[in-house]
Amino acid sequence: MATLPSNQTDLELPVTHHPVDVARALSPRRPATWVLSIITVVVAAQLVHLLLTNPNFEWDVVAQYLNSETVLQGVVMTLFLTVTAMTIGLVLGGILAVCRLSDNTLLRALASSYIWFFRGTPQLVQLIFWFNIGLLVPVLSIGIPFGPTFASIESNTLVTPLLAAIVGLGLHDAAYQAEIYRAGLISVDEGQLEAAKALGMKPMRVFFRIQLPQAMRFIVPPTFNSIIALVKGTSLVSVIGGAELLFSVKEIYSQTYQTVPLLIVASIWYLFITTVLNGVQFFIERHYGRGSSRNGSSSPVARFLDRRAAERNLNRGMES
Repeated sequence: MATLPSNQTDLELPVTHHPVDVARALSPRRPATWVLSIITVVVAAQLVHLLLTNPNFEWDVVAQYLNSETVLQGVVMTLFLTVTAMTIGLVLGGILAVCRLSDNTLLRALASSYIWFFRGTPQLVQLIFWFNIGLLVPVLSIGIPFGPTFASIESNTLVTPLLAAIVGLGLHDAAYQAEIYRAGLISVDEGQLEAAKALGMKPMRVFFRIQLPQAMRFIVPPTFNSIIALVKGTSLVSVIGGAELLFSVKEIYSQTYQTVPLLIVASIWYLFITTVLNGVQFFIERHYGRGSSRNGSSSPVARFLDRRAAERNLNRGMES
């Protein structure tokens, strides 16, 4: 009768290792995934069938007004509002972020109060408030505080729907942008900043050469989310009479009563603008994500571009 080795108990049996052919290994069955895929395809097919066969969409009307002069004027105004308000938000947001990170208690309190107020009140309420600022301050004047006035103008004359829209959108965006900046800046490891200062680098050089490039990987995605939200937020300006895209479309369908196709026209333009912004965001993220194993290039288009870039670099290396 065979005996077990002294270091092996009665419950332990010798293990026989068989070679495993990994190349022929099958992936585990996932019936739930197949069922969900079938449901998705069916729903998508029904949606496409609805878009193509429902006459109420009036695609001929969509094609007629897609490039009309009134709609294009609204698109230009939407882009103007977006760029102007975005500039205000980026600049003022940077100032607020610096104040939030300052050692000065008063600056931190003022910046925190600003962010608390403008993030806590609806954007539409702010637009209506600035448009009706004349009810609160009938006359705006420039002069010495508690002293003589050099110039004055009626608020209703100065504050047009365009100016109210720029101020309302810009100040609202600045509050969100300040928090985006702050989150990106504090994400950088403090040890790197201390090491740079120990090497004798000046604070401005440390900021622009070490802190900001690393923070941009955390700043760029939410910043573009904020910009895209700003593009869509310009549609609120139509409430105060701003002649942006939605207002232009409403002017047309208020006369033709073709509401659905004109709203589709507006949606197509909004989708076009946001798609362009998504493309710009991808290339900026790709630039600041160099050297990172997680640079967000997970889409097929991103993988294709990365593969082509790698092939070009390889060819250049072989030629040299």
